[in-house]
Amino acid sequence: MDALIARADSIQPLHKKRKFSHVPSTGGPSKPQKSDQTSNSVAKHASIPKSLQDRRALPEDVPSYKHIANKKLRTQLHRQSAQGARAQALLEDAEMLLMDDAGGLEVEGEMDRTWRVGQSDIVQSAGQEAAKGRREYKLDGGPYRSRYTRNGRHLAIAGRTGHVATFDWQTGTMHAELQLQETCRDITFLQDHAYFAVAQKKYVFIYDRDGVELHCLKGHVEPTRLEFLPYHWLLATVGNPGYLKYQDTSTGQLIVEHRTKLGACSAMTQNLHNAVIHLGHQNGCVTLWTPNLPHPAVQLLAHMGPVVSVSVDPSQGGRYMATAGRDGTVKVWDCRNWKGAVRDWTVRGGGDPELEWSARGYLAVASGGTVNVYNPPSIHAPFNARTPPPLYMTHPIPHRPLSSVRFAPFQDILTVGHSAGLSSALVPGSGEPNFDSREADPFEKKKARSEREVKALLDKIQPDLISLDPEMVGNLAPPSKLTTTTFDGKPAVEVPYARLPRIERLRVSGKIDETEENSGEEEGEDEESKKHSKEEREKRKMRGKGKSLKRYLRKQRKNVIDPAAVAIRAKLEKQKEEKKRAAVAAAAGDSGEKKKPSALDRFKRSK
Repeated sequence: MDALIARADSIQPLHKKRKFSHVPSTGGPSKPQKSDQTSNSVAKHASIPKSLQDRRALPEDVPSYKHIANKKLRTQLHRQSAQGARAQALLEDAEMLLMDDAGGLEVEGEMDRTWRVGQSDIVQSAGQEAAKGRREYKLDGGPYRSRYTRNGRHLAIAGRTGHVATFDWQTGTMHAELQLQETCRDITFLQDHAYFAVAQKKYVFIYDRDGVELHCLKGHVEPTRLEFLPYHWLLATVGNPGYLKYQDTSTGQLIVEHRTKLGACSAMTQNLHNAVIHLGHQNGCVTLWTPNLPHPAVQLLAHMGPVVSVSVDPSQGGRYMATAGRDGTVKVWDCRNWKGAVRDWTVRGGGDPELEWSARGYLAVASGGTVNVYNPPSIHAPFNARTPPPLYMTHPIPHRPLSSVRFAPFQDILTVGHSAGLSSALVPGSGEPNFDSREADPFEKKKARSEREVKALLDKIQPDLISLDPEMVGNLAPPSKLTTTTFDGKPAVEVPYARLPRIERLRVSGKIDETEENSGEEEGEDEESKKHSKEEREKRKMRGKGKSLKRYLRKQRKNVIDPAAVAIRAKLEKQKEEKKRAAVAAAAGDSGEKKKPSALDRFKRSK
């Protein structure tokens, strides 16, 4: 095969002439040269055809790297910026391929309200496939907590008394059902529906899809909440001891554990934008944690009582956070400045409120026996009065308490866990209508799932890269400001401002005190006087630094206005003035001017 490819490659058009290079022969024996004919023939045709190359002009906001001296590095950075700009432009062009539109509730008259529309009316108006989302699961062993997979196809439920089950809610296929006979506080899927973790009475247990126990994580004691970070393959847990722990599910290693020092915690969520863990504590504080910091990155006092629920809006890039307290208040915070709640209001009914944001920014608040849904942008709009935003939809549930609220990904479905099982309600417009099959595919098969799992392992992100600002990773530092300066009479050179000596930085910034003069230096001196003063300074160098007052002033000299230094400087000026007056008086006495008689003149010795 190699010979055929090489022979085909040797056929050239007639008008092209072969180029021969004459190499002078050496006296020694010639060594045979090894060459791969296949790679050489394929390499000539491996470039992208001109018809497929991107000929469009680059956007105007592409940064230039002219300040980088290394030509190779400058070219590489420019190529990366150009590819990123073209990818952003292609992403904007791909929006026209998103065929599905988000739904919503609309009223005909001005006096009508969307919250007056019940579930029966929505089911009749919706399509047959969408109406299947309205379901009631009557189960014993509640209250129940639920969790969906990332593609929204599979559902996991855990009852407080030990009933655990995972199933495909669209087809009704049961994967596993367990009766653990002990307290279960939370449940979550791992990378997909093949594995799930349960926060049981004493430890965290990991099961496979068939319900077989795989691991018992004894390092996680009395867990209350679980979160799985899909891009980092980390299982984050928090419990009654007050420790936040990160477990790497790909290697089985306990990455880090943080002592919150705020007691037992029963409210936890993750920011899907930057993988930061948000915790709500018993003293009303909300803390933000990353694996690489032993202390909270952000800590704020959100409520006057215990925080019972925390949720982050995924539609706005993690900008808004909602918290609910046992005092019955719900607050929406802006994660960019933390200057105060954007909006807060009081909910009705007893019990602990539960919060959840949908993929399109709809906020569900479950309290008492009702679930209220608020739609954007009224939730994000600042409002001073403590009144709730306009209500979008409400759904009464007679079973108390309401223990969990979950939106199904890529579906307009809200699943509420309560003491009698689960209730699924239709919330038009809450789900994302379009999905990325490379990220989360609801229709993926076994082979696609295995390939996606391998790719996710290869693209695994290290825990050290988790930070509040994920955009700073991969960015370049701003170009340093070069300052033209001279050193000891040398020619002017351009030096970065950070590398200048302190006196030069002060002179460039205009903060140096030019009024102070070193001892022994005077203005307007000629060459001889300068030479004489230099000799005097060298002579005094071995004797010390002059008077103690000047030495103290020299040590205390700063580039700030110091009251003590100002007072000492004024005292020195006063002493100089007194010396000048004494010298003038002595000169006047020598010139023959009469002095005023004094009573002490009698004690003067006669010459």
